[in-house]
Amino acid sequence: MEQLTGRAKKVQWSNEGTENIQILKQLFERCSDVVFSPIKLQNGEEATLVYIDGLIDDKSLDEHVVQPLVTRYREPEGRPPRAEDVIDTLFTSKAEAIESMDQALELLLNAYTLLVTHQTSFVIAIEAMQWDKREIQEPEAEAVVRGPREGFVENIQTNTSLLRLRIRTPSLKMETLKKGQMTKTAITFAYIEGVTNEQLIEEVRRRLNSISLNSVLDSGYVEQSIEDNPYSPFPQAVTTERPDVAASHLLEGRVVILVQGSPVVLIVPALFASFVQAAEDFYERALFGTALRLLRYVSLFVALLGPSLYVSIITFHQEMIPTNLLLTMAKARAHVPFPALIEALLMEVMFEALREAGARLPKQIGSAVSIVGALVIGQAAISAGLVSAPMVMVVAITGIASFLVPHYTMGIAIRLLRFPIMLLSGFLGLLGLMMGVILLMTHLLTLKSFGTPYLTGFSPIRLRQLKDTLLRLPVWVEDLPMERAASRQQPNRREEDDPHP
Repeated sequence: MEQLTGRAKKVQWSNEGTENIQILKQLFERCSDVVFSPIKLQNGEEATLVYIDGLIDDKSLDEHVVQPLVTRYREPEGRPPRAEDVIDTLFTSKAEAIESMDQALELLLNAYTLLVTHQTSFVIAIEAMQWDKREIQEPEAEAVVRGPREGFVENIQTNTSLLRLRIRTPSLKMETLKKGQMTKTAITFAYIEGVTNEQLIEEVRRRLNSISLNSVLDSGYVEQSIEDNPYSPFPQAVTTERPDVAASHLLEGRVVILVQGSPVVLIVPALFASFVQAAEDFYERALFGTALRLLRYVSLFVALLGPSLYVSIITFHQEMIPTNLLLTMAKARAHVPFPALIEALLMEVMFEALREAGARLPKQIGSAVSIVGALVIGQAAISAGLVSAPMVMVVAITGIASFLVPHYTMGIAIRLLRFPIMLLSGFLGLLGLMMGVILLMTHLLTLKSFGTPYLTGFSPIRLRQLKDTLLRLPVWVEDLPMERAASRQQPNRREEDDPHP
């Protein structure tokens, strides 16, 4: 497309329609899916329809465009014909006259049909698009326990309509721009006027406009281009395939970013607490939601620090273990040839490999491979004397705890950070564990998402902010007035225009 665009900018529309057809044929040479269909209007004038095969509704094009042109079109008397005369003949209101090659290419590649008349040299773009779309269905990446079972799809118009159905107010604004020199991908960001902070809206608009990529094939391209710290392991945008989750964040004053071709939407700014929350927390009673949320926080720390704590204690601080338990563990490790650190690293790498294999295999056998593979390999490793039974238990508990983190991207961050902290613990004991935690907390305290501190709600500690972080109060308590929701987001403008500071 870059070559096409570069050539098109040097070519202007000719006063002769046949020359315009030749220009388009030269631009789309060796493009077998671009169709040039000649027709003859009712007054005898020849014309050509140009469209991309597979993106056009043939029946609609024939009934609303071709038939009216060949049976109803009349040249006006007493004046030269205009493009509006042709448009008025069509049985569709979605038609417009175009005057430049750039506009013609953009519309043609966005599934419009071009009508080029030969004598009068009119060029009219007609919307008669249709292509196969995936139906709305339950999102596979996010299990729905309670709540709507609709999920976003790859079509951006369908996704924006799902948001409109949930937030029925003219205050819900949606702005669209196109990015990607080759792909011209539509990107829409949505917000609620009067609820979302104006500085945040302006910052999102600025960062999206600053994207300069050759292609944008998924929302991940956008996420990596606009985040504050691209080298941080922690996600700085919440991702979801659920319209109800996106709508709830909009009502809290955040911005939702949708990308054509991706069922995953981005929500900014992202807070650490957002990645430990699940939609079901708000659909269940407050007591249940609070209990599950606290369980997730405990599981998150177990997933992050469990193996490191075990390695540090078994290597440097055996005096902390009760005598009977220490004797049992010593007996289990008597024939293991590796130190605890190497033992833990081997088991963790094996577990992560099985988890990745299960994710890549077909769904019917993927889960079975993960569970059965872990059991078989773990038992075989114990029988061979390569690892001890306590280590297998620690790794299994850690793996189960990591599954309780609701968001996939945060789960990856926790799993990756587990290894450097484990190395520090293996070399320095509890001192190394403390050093790792301090470094991690320092990074989290300095991290921001669109100018909003990542640990908002935890630092500084304010009891009233804990009601939607650690706790889940009844919905009638948490439901924020509009002005309070807007004040919760306080973005700061990034100094650099480059999306990667």
